[in-house]
Amino acid sequence: MGKSLVIVESPAKARTIERFLGDGFRVESSIGHVRDLPGKAADIPAKYKGEKWARLGVNVEDEFEPLYIVPPDKKPQVTKLRKLLKDADALYLATDEDREGEAIAWHLKEVLKPKVPVRRMVFSEITESAIQQAMDDTREIDDRLVDAQEARRVLDRLYGYEVSPVLWKKVRPRLSAGRVQSVATRLVVDRERARMRFHSAEYWDLEARLQKQGEDHGFDAKMVELDGKRLASGRDFDENTGKLSEKAEGQVVLLGGDEAIQIADGLVDGTFEVRSVQEKPFTRKPYAPFITSTLQQEAGRKFRFTAQRTMRVAQGLYENGYITYMRTDSVQLSSQAIEAARSQMVDLYGQDVVPDEPRNYASRSKNAQEAHEAIRPTGETFRTPAEVEQDLDGDAFRLYELIWKRTVASQMKDASGMSTRVRLDADSNGHRVTFAASGRVIEFPGFLLAYVEGSDDPNAELEDQERVLPPLAEGDRAGVVTIEPAGHETQPPARFTEASLVRELEERGIGRPSTYASIIQTIQDRGYVWKKGSALVPTFTAFAVTKLLEQHLSSLVDFDFTARMEDDLDEIARGERQATPWLKAFYFGGEAGDGLALQELIGSGWEDIDARAISSIPLGKSEGGEDVMVRVGRYGAYLQIGDGDVRANIRDDIAPDELDLDEARQLLEKAALGDLPLGDDPETGLPVYSKTGRFGDYVQLGEAERDAKGKIKGKPKMASLWPGMSRESLTLDDALKLLSFPRELGTHPDTGVMVTAQDGRYGPYLKMGDDTRSLEGHEQLERVTLSEAVELFKQPKRRGRQAAPIQTLGVHPRTELELQVKSGRFGPYVTDGAVNASVPKGKDPNTLSLEEGVELIDRREQKLLDQGKDPRAKKKAKKKAPKKKAAKKKTKKKAAKKKSSAKKTPAASKDT
Repeated sequence: MGKSLVIVESPAKARTIERFLGDGFRVESSIGHVRDLPGKAADIPAKYKGEKWARLGVNVEDEFEPLYIVPPDKKPQVTKLRKLLKDADALYLATDEDREGEAIAWHLKEVLKPKVPVRRMVFSEITESAIQQAMDDTREIDDRLVDAQEARRVLDRLYGYEVSPVLWKKVRPRLSAGRVQSVATRLVVDRERARMRFHSAEYWDLEARLQKQGEDHGFDAKMVELDGKRLASGRDFDENTGKLSEKAEGQVVLLGGDEAIQIADGLVDGTFEVRSVQEKPFTRKPYAPFITSTLQQEAGRKFRFTAQRTMRVAQGLYENGYITYMRTDSVQLSSQAIEAARSQMVDLYGQDVVPDEPRNYASRSKNAQEAHEAIRPTGETFRTPAEVEQDLDGDAFRLYELIWKRTVASQMKDASGMSTRVRLDADSNGHRVTFAASGRVIEFPGFLLAYVEGSDDPNAELEDQERVLPPLAEGDRAGVVTIEPAGHETQPPARFTEASLVRELEERGIGRPSTYASIIQTIQDRGYVWKKGSALVPTFTAFAVTKLLEQHLSSLVDFDFTARMEDDLDEIARGERQATPWLKAFYFGGEAGDGLALQELIGSGWEDIDARAISSIPLGKSEGGEDVMVRVGRYGAYLQIGDGDVRANIRDDIAPDELDLDEARQLLEKAALGDLPLGDDPETGLPVYSKTGRFGDYVQLGEAERDAKGKIKGKPKMASLWPGMSRESLTLDDALKLLSFPRELGTHPDTGVMVTAQDGRYGPYLKMGDDTRSLEGHEQLERVTLSEAVELFKQPKRRGRQAAPIQTLGVHPRTELELQVKSGRFGPYVTDGAVNASVPKGKDPNTLSLEEGVELIDRREQKLLDQGKDPRAKKKAKKKAPKKKAAKKKTKKKAAKKKSSAKKTPAASKDT
């Protein structure tokens, strides 16, 4: 009897499951999908290259039949699986229990064409009991889930391949569009537009520390009324004008700074009288257990994890048997999990915190991602954080602890207490002023003992949430301890963070939680969004793309339309709608689905789109009344006034809302200087210029050499300005000094190689052949001598590439290795000595944060692991093969004849 073959998606999951199965099973990984639509023209099989639809990878002329291929990088794994299957007596497809996992199982069956029994086994946790139950309760592959995943894949391919070429021709080459990606980009752009329209407003109030007569402890109060009218606060202003809104006009008092000071002076020795006291009981219910989106949001708030980092860590916890499946819309817990949580509560917090009846939560989604439980610790008895701390690294432990706390807290009693609101009146310089004070006492903490959303320490949060007031009754009097006028400014709408964007997408019903991490990463990788700290900032390219889609393909970025498409896909997954008619309606139009008719939408009228208008973002008017515009060109964004000749490049690290008219004017004035001739080089006689380019100010010696056709065949010598230098004050001597580098110091006495001092993109350094050493600054660049250089080269090299660190970020929380940003042959990168990760284009390596560095390292490490490479494995030294003695007699081996088996031509076009 042969062994049964069990196939899962990842090697880590395979290793964990293998521990629970006996000798009769072999567990192997497919390493993700084994088939997909062609990614490039070269992947299209020869027999289909002449077909018009082959570029799409979907036969839109024949029921939207997808053209599936085995990608080149997956062929070795498929070959391995086929070989293992030959000796197997059964095939178990144990991929994840969602649509994607179901599709992977179906593709494996189609590709491997097994002749042994095939069983589909699903489980939501990787524990011995769950795996055994899954073995006992196998089922058939669910065609409805496969159809839903296939419809989504085909839909996204049609959208991307039809819309992206429009962007290439009307904005700039190599841009991309995506069904959810473009809508997410629009959300970020809309928020930045609101910030650009925003006008701040100033308002004042008073803050006081009062003390009841006869009491030792004071309490805080804030001015809320003046002469019976409510004081204006931030919500009363129009964001676009900075003035009181129409609704607030006449209903509130706008207090100015001088008036606030006068009122405060009149209250210094005043006495307040309690006008009213309101007490009201309150209760707070525990939060539902985590689903994918809420886990991403909370990990972002508490740990500043990106959505992708959260999912990567959660994937590891799931595959190693610590938590249940982490891609789910369901907030429900199994009866086993509820019992485990209630039992653990009694042990840790006592019987008082356990409600009489278990709590049940209802999912908002009609189709709860086919994983019928929330994210929770595995097993019939939950392992406490203390029990797993030694087995998990920093990120994994923190996320497990978070999931454990949320799960346990979800089954605890409500928190309850009493809130108090007090109004106090006083007179000041002829005005009647009213202050407000509030108190809050938690009488029964309930679930707050275990978990407080947004806080790492529930006990500390309990203290922060309580604000104790002294006993106050109407008519009581209080004196002033301190009183201060407080000025405030309204703030623009906050930019999206990854957590808040996930929440926005979920609330609008756009995309699915399992895809949010990849969506957010995609819009960053495609150059539509970059991160400033934790905030997501759109590029001007994103503005141009969004503008084109809004004005000419509005349905494709309509929030409601996109959400309805998600509902339609859910209906396909439930068997309530057929995929092919729906795809026809989307592509050709019709009654089914929404009848978008993408082909007609893309095929007509887009040639007439004014590319210049689409790629122009107005900032305001110049002093001469002309439009000051940001324009998106082939090589990036630039400033221009009207159709003038002067253009100013915009740095990649300028956020759109920070580029106001003043900033634009300064950039244009600098650009208007043009190429400033500084004089002639006395040695060569060539002219020296001061110039401004895409990467800043620089000097140039002579002109570019051109051939007979006018093409540049030789670049002139250039040098960037040093820190502290400006074009306006630059002299010929300064320019000649800059152009004098690299400076030859002499030959090294030991190596005989010339040593030079030169200025690089990321600072000054010494070079000797391929060896380099960093210099402390440009002053050292000028004065360093050969003997000093020799001493520097005697110093040991740093680990990794021979590159001087641009900055040291700190210690990685998981590996405890120091992270440095360095300059390499292909640009700046982050390294911990074992893993190197490139800094994204447009990101200033000097401003990179530790959090961003950790994210880049973790992402790169995971990518290598997914490829089957362990970047942290110690490399073994290659042993030289021992010399063989000459053989006395050589024997020729006959080549074994290979049996040729007739290849069967697949009947369906789905298997190519």
